Amino acid sequence: MPSDQPLLDPQPFNPFSGSKEPLRVLLCENVHSSSHEAFSAAGLQIESISYAPSEEELRERLRDVHVLGIRSKTHVRSSSLAYADKLLSIGCFCIGTNQVDLADANRRGLPVFNAPFSNTRSVAEMILAEVVMLARQLGDRSREVHEGRWRKVSSGCYEVRGKTLGIVGYGHIGTQVSILAEAFGMRVIYYDIATKLPIGNARSVASLGELLANSDYVTLHVPATRDTTKMIGATELAGMKRGGYLLNASRGQVVDIGALAASIREKHLGGAAVDVYPEEPESNGDQFASELRGLPNVILTPHVGGSTEEAQESIGREVSIALTKFVTAGTTTGSVNFPPVELPQVGGTHRVLNVHRNVPGVLRDINRIVSDRNANIHSQVLATDANIGYLIMDLDQDVSADVCRDVAALSTNIRTRISN
Repeated sequence: MPSDQPLLDPQPFNPFSGSKEPLRVLLCENVHSSSHEAFSAAGLQIESISYAPSEEELRERLRDVHVLGIRSKTHVRSSSLAYADKLLSIGCFCIGTNQVDLADANRRGLPVFNAPFSNTRSVAEMILAEVVMLARQLGDRSREVHEGRWRKVSSGCYEVRGKTLGIVGYGHIGTQVSILAEAFGMRVIYYDIATKLPIGNARSVASLGELLANSDYVTLHVPATRDTTKMIGATELAGMKRGGYLLNASRGQVVDIGALAASIREKHLGGAAVDVYPEEPESNGDQFASELRGLPNVILTPHVGGSTEEAQESIGREVSIALTKFVTAGTTTGSVNFPPVELPQVGGTHRVLNVHRNVPGVLRDINRIVSDRNANIHSQVLATDANIGYLIMDLDQDVSADVCRDVAALSTNIRTRISN
């Protein structure tokens, strides 16, 4: 479908007063059932599938879906969004959102939400567990005993107390790691491109190089961006302490896997723990290949940093609440690709939600429509970014449908609906 085709039927879609059809939610990849409570309370119909649909299947399903919930394996590309005329929003029930074409979703008026807070504790606990395992070479010792070999050794095994942990990326997870590491008696330093307030006795350093040179353990907690792609390569690994350890539970593209494998084979690093990879199998039954397999004191896990019952339950609640608040009230606070708007509802009104191209004169045109209808605006807020403007208006109920229809007919319109 050409990208310049209309994104929506200009007729307003009002699911809560004289709706044409009930709102439908599609949840992919076994999204936790904790999400169902918020959706059901708002009257949304839920369909769940246990797998990540192919692009072709997703394209067909999106024709009749109003809210899409995915995890990390479902890819939502512009070619699928072009057919999603009824879609209102997308929820990523995870931290990462790089599996969604965020820019195209923005241009089509589709806010995308994620769960930046819910799995922080689970990831942080795994990192500290791996720090201890690397210090004691427990992964190797466990494998040897399983193989029937008994190697009781202390050489190269250490306590973590008094050692220095360097945290790259001092955000939600990095700060949790910092707290737990200090409880273990470790010294903590961190590096972040943004100024961050230290927690406890943690200390910031001026550069990545300074952190690498002064850390016994380096743990990475950064997003996937152009700047973080292979930010840890051969040069950076050579700048780490001899015998140091690298841990990555952030994004697979952050570390040059070949360079890391070479550093361990050359015994510059004493070990590594890796949970994310540049290329990962699509499903549990697929084979996994990596240069890191079989190397000594290397812990490899299948992207399970946030895979706890507690984290998945919390993620289900966090994202479903954000999606429901958008569907019912137009709230976009927390969206990763949309202007943040949150406005208390005025009783006895209908809320008109409009996404339009960010060009001069749109608000003038909309307010003229309201004036021509002799409508009273009880509350109004507009927020913009480089591409779109997002407007919320609370209007008298007797004129809201007419105003919505007229606004949707403007040439600048992307999406317009009445939320209640």
